[in-house]
Amino acid sequence: MRRAPDVVAGPGVAGAALTAVRRAADLHLLAERGVDVLVAGGGVTGAGVALDAAARGLTVALCERSDLAAGTSRWSSKLVHGGLRYLAHGEFGLARESARERAVLMGTTAPHLARPLPFLVPDAAGRDVSALAGLGGRLGDAVRASVPGGRRSLPATGRVSAGDAAHLVPGLRSGRGGVVFWDGQLTDDARLVIALARTAASFGARVLTGVAVTGVDGTAVQLVTDGGDAAVVRAGVVVNAAGVWSQRLAPGLRLVPSRGSHLVLRAESFGSPSAALTVPLPGSRSRYVFALPQPDGLVHLGITDEPVSGPVPDGDPVPSEAEVAQLLATVNQVLATPLTRDDLVGGYAGLRPLVLPASAGPHSDEPTADLSRSHLLAWEGPVLTVVGGKLTTYRAMAEQAVDAVVARLGRGARRSPTAWLPLVGAAPPLVLGRVEAPGRLVARYGTEAPAVAALGSEPVVEDRPETVGELRFAVRAEGARTVADLLDRRTRIGLVPAVRARAVPVAEAVLAAEI
Repeated sequence: MRRAPDVVAGPGVAGAALTAVRRAADLHLLAERGVDVLVAGGGVTGAGVALDAAARGLTVALCERSDLAAGTSRWSSKLVHGGLRYLAHGEFGLARESARERAVLMGTTAPHLARPLPFLVPDAAGRDVSALAGLGGRLGDAVRASVPGGRRSLPATGRVSAGDAAHLVPGLRSGRGGVVFWDGQLTDDARLVIALARTAASFGARVLTGVAVTGVDGTAVQLVTDGGDAAVVRAGVVVNAAGVWSQRLAPGLRLVPSRGSHLVLRAESFGSPSAALTVPLPGSRSRYVFALPQPDGLVHLGITDEPVSGPVPDGDPVPSEAEVAQLLATVNQVLATPLTRDDLVGGYAGLRPLVLPASAGPHSDEPTADLSRSHLLAWEGPVLTVVGGKLTTYRAMAEQAVDAVVARLGRGARRSPTAWLPLVGAAPPLVLGRVEAPGRLVARYGTEAPAVAALGSEPVVEDRPETVGELRFAVRAEGARTVADLLDRRTRIGLVPAVRARAVPVAEAVLAAEI
């Protein structure tokens, strides 16, 4: 068993490659030798747990029934946020945890994938609204200043003039100023999951997509591959990180899934904004609709919070007509030219695995928007379920989960190294600024950008920035096995269905040539 390093260096690129050959070998070794920890679920929580456990010296397998980030983790708002909404609910501990984890992710873990983003709350939404946002923003600044690395990680909250507001969001109704607070934004949530999984692989974790965990009986774990092959493997502990699907391995859990939906529009619809436009949901002082500018010329408009009843489906949810109407109506309150459904180029939705509090009765009618975003750790025999929480706090969730695993197994390093462990591709801003590759690739691949650029610069689709080199790299190093892996997760071409349709033949050709 490898010993977790006392001083953690950046992972090696070669050891982080997820190839078809490696997958086959890892499947064989898992069946032959078993592992200390088997993680079920390849989202941000599961990938974070796999990395933490492997970096502490435990043997680890990460099994995901579909693909990395195939579930909720790729449908987020792509924010690394400090928890202003938690402050509104009085959850100061959760807000402080979020601020601390944001500083870790933006400063150490993945500075290549994260950037500061201004959020404009315009006076056009009501001067009382912007005044309250200013108060909340300053309180958030104070919380940020109280955590390690937080004080200088983002600019301070402040008022802006009508001219500055119009510069930040040109599509805004003119003549009014507003308040700007700052938060963190990911280039791509799915890329964070890929980087976590590959970094775990560099510490020896076996990352196995297309492998479902179907049952656990003591130390015997039943697996089924997407090719139909079944196997029973040994694992000291199973960590259930399956999100809204966690009840399949832990039926005693009490989850209340909630759907969060976003609309995808072209940036020109908002005048190509450089700040997130922030508008309160009518009737609420703690929920906002955000128009979030993306690095690829799109804007994501969200987010809703709708309860989901009945069994959780395997397929991707979609925004309802009511959610589309709600989002458009809310943002149109402050725009000079109202948006219509004709402006939409796509949309997506994800399911949050919210935990029902122990104080709730057999049935709860509490709105999902009011349920805490705290996470839960719960043992059922050899299965440890970690569920709930937020993308921002994935690392803290993983650390606590592996602390429990180490205590149960009685081996492995006692202290998590992940707070100072850069992911594959990560580097300080000064180093990233010297990487000889297009800036867009550096923002997605960090120090690996030159390797991606060397694989081809021709566009996948005309008038889009994604390159064929990115598709080739996804197959050669990032475990991509299908068209959906390439277009919907390694790149995000699939967010615009019309563009995705044009990209499918190129993706098919790359797979045929590479596999």
